[in-house]
Amino acid sequence: MSDTESERTGKEEKPARLGPLQIIGSVFAAGLGVQSSKNRERDFRHGKLGVFIAAGVIFTLIFIGTVLTVVQLVLKGA
Repeated sequence: MSDTESERTGKEEKPARLGPLQIIGSVFAAGLGVQSSKNRERDFRHGKLGVFIAAGVIFTLIFIGTVLTVVQLVLKGA
């Protein structure tokens, strides 16, 4: 809604909350280094810092666990 529309209707835009899939997608993209600037700006505007920190820690632990599992499987097969 533009400024003139909000003045006419008397309503202000409420910030949109990010859904769980948007948070997971953003953390995954940022972790891989492919986050778009549009999504990064959306995250900073509408997201909560604590949620992204928690999701980042969980993503990191899952990533490390996956790498360790793959290494163990490769070493058993060698």
